[in-house]
Amino acid sequence: MPTYEYQCDACGAEFELFQSITAKPIRKCPECGKLRVRRLIGAGAGIIFKGSGFYQTDYRSDSYRKDAKKEKSTPTPSKDSAKDSPKDKPASPKANDKKNS
Repeated sequence: MPTYEYQCDACGAEFELFQSITAKPIRKCPECGKLRVRRLIGAGAGIIFKGSGFYQTDYRSDSYRKDAKKEKSTPTPSKDSAKDSPKDKPASPKANDKKNS
């Protein structure tokens, strides 16, 4: 439930009220009792979604995001593909035994 800010146009009193979203704005001022209260448009609060349905990385700091982006953009040294290719590796003795049987 959000907290709403109100101001009385009659006496100038400002106050906050913790109300349901579906509740109607109040009209009567708790200070002077006149029906001159209006709801103000406040800055509100930042919404942070937490729980298993959201990604943990969505709320990372700017420095973390910059470092992650920099890490992605740096090329990784690649090994000589000819050395690691399975075609160039000698067959294991077990593989040769199966062929001869």
